[in-house]
Amino acid sequence: MQVDPRGQRFAAAVSTLVLAAVLVSGSAALLAAQALVFAVAAAAGVRYSPYGLVYAAFVRPRLGPPRELEDAAPPRFAQGVGLAFALLGVVGYLFVGVWLGIAATALALFAAFLNAAFGFCLGCEIYPLIRRLGVPRRDHTTA
Repeated sequence: MQVDPRGQRFAAAVSTLVLAAVLVSGSAALLAAQALVFAVAAAAGVRYSPYGLVYAAFVRPRLGPPRELEDAAPPRFAQGVGLAFALLGVVGYLFVGVWLGIAATALALFAAFLNAAFGFCLGCEIYPLIRRLGVPRRDHTTA
């Protein structure tokens, strides 16, 4: 499966805004909503995430076709990493301590900002390292 890398940057930009709002507000509910977005992207595929659907419906038609496509597996893995940090942040805000919520949210924000601003997907760069370690890949041919 191939995806438009511009869609990934769009999703990262929206995630950046949401995560920054979480840091400002300390809202566990808003972070939980972002975690849900990450979960859909990781489970169903990045093009089926809420941000991916918005990109496909409203942004991509104004841009035209992409010059190149990229493998969907690394961005999907990155969404799973974002989900892990968002869930850790929710647990922090609600049960452990605000410091954990802030730290986990800040790390997710940093990764999202790198992708949005510079096109550098940290999770995508980690993906091949994990693959080289021999971690088995789930087959995602339906997404």
